[in-house]
Amino acid sequence: ESRELVSALTENRVFRATQYQPSQEALSQQVREGKVTVGLVIPPEFQRQLSQNKPADLQILVDGVDANTAGIASGYLRRILQDYGSQLLPNSSLPLVRPRHVFLYNPGLISSWFFVPGVTGISITIVSSLVSALTVIREKDTGTLEQLLMTPAAEWEILLAKIIPLFVLLMGTAFLALGLGRFIFGVPIRGSLFLFALLTGLYLFVGIAIGILLATISRNQQQVVLTAFFANIPLIQLSGAIAPVDSMPAFFRYLSILNPLRHYIRILRGILLKGIGLDMLWPNVLALTIFAVVLLTISINQFRKQLT
Repeated sequence: ESRELVSALTENRVFRATQYQPSQEALSQQVREGKVTVGLVIPPEFQRQLSQNKPADLQILVDGVDANTAGIASGYLRRILQDYGSQLLPNSSLPLVRPRHVFLYNPGLISSWFFVPGVTGISITIVSSLVSALTVIREKDTGTLEQLLMTPAAEWEILLAKIIPLFVLLMGTAFLALGLGRFIFGVPIRGSLFLFALLTGLYLFVGIAIGILLATISRNQQQVVLTAFFANIPLIQLSGAIAPVDSMPAFFRYLSILNPLRHYIRILRGILLKGIGLDMLWPNVLALTIFAVVLLTISINQFRKQLT
């Protein structure tokens, strides 16, 4: 009966059985790590209750971080289980299979809890890349870059003087966005604020590096603004901030792995909504570290070429 139930849930290809876990705790862990969207717990007495024409209870664990997906999945499950119970006992008016839904991390399916971390990541990306690009390109327009070269300051000192004030300003912007999300939209903060600050700082280096790189390939402020928006739009569309990554075509799902914003938004939702730490977020942290090192290296080299 349990195999027939799983077959009924997967035959229409709305759901796909990806794995089987030996315990409810192991299944809950998979949902927490984001590896499973919906988990089904079939009790040991399931077949005995059905054979006696007694209602059988099922526990369904749904990842409620994406409220829209969770609501759609819950509706599909209710409909499929209702049809499955009707086939087992056609003449009964009572449901033979009774699902008990548990929406994890977002019991009320509040959509703002999904969108606010995504919008926060988008805002930090746009501000960090645009402000850093404008800060560097302004030196070109005003001609002060040549004056800086005549000072005793080394190249790395000039660049560091550009990055440090931006970093402090952008960290304040990130905490402002976090406070607005908490007090206006009620987004919970279940994880570590220190970890949030640490990984946000890591992502800010990615945004600043993108901005410096755009400034080195642009000639004036108007061009760098247009180039920044042209570069940020693909990052936003492939980040999962507005629409889940799983709903994208396969090509764009794999392409989004190369998107640093996707990894940062997963970190934000993991820390704020699930309260998870580095033990589960390390793949995303590793990806952000690689992006930061590579982009900073490229942008610094391009900046040095302009100074020589």
